[in-house]
Amino acid sequence: MRKLLAGLALITVSMMSSATEEPNYEVFEQIGKFEIRRYSPYIVAEVLVEGPADKAGGQAFPILAGYIFGENKGEQKFAMTAPVTQTNVPIQMPMTAPVTQAAAAGGYLVQFVLPRGMVLASAPEPTDKRIRLREVAANQVAVIVFSGFWSEANYQENLSKLQAMLKGKELTWVGEPIYARYNPPFTPWFMRRNEIWLTLPPG
Repeated sequence: MRKLLAGLALITVSMMSSATEEPNYEVFEQIGKFEIRRYSPYIVAEVLVEGPADKAGGQAFPILAGYIFGENKGEQKFAMTAPVTQTNVPIQMPMTAPVTQAAAAGGYLVQFVLPRGMVLASAPEPTDKRIRLREVAANQVAVIVFSGFWSEANYQENLSKLQAMLKGKELTWVGEPIYARYNPPFTPWFMRRNEIWLTLPPG
């Protein structure tokens, strides 16, 4: 427990730094607070939690933080990256391997991005069976960037803006929205970087 608490403190410090590593991406188009990004493939450690949405991150954080601070086969430790993402998993939505091979019972899928250069074959195996490792394939996402604390109203307002922007450009999206957070809990509301991603279809 002491090791985990120390690790959580280090995560908090690292997430405050502008040098915190993020997955590789390029901005294909920018319109005010909106961006269309192309991401290179990256590896995530993810866990499915019950939620609700405002509690999901807190439920998942100690599980995933334990993994990156040595609770894995080989006891390998590695740096925290950003963002921490959260996605709603609709009830009875089939999950593709290797996340799980059974239907999800609903909840929120929370992910930590693993450091650049790490591949699925070499990533240390979690000792906690709730954690799954997965490669996120190269993809293109539409993004809105906004500040503030989590609230359903703030989330829905910005999601609506992003959807309206895409509809105005006659673009469609696939899958569930992804909520991305970049800051530790004590960051003032006006300094927070939050994002919502909508995945664009290939092509």
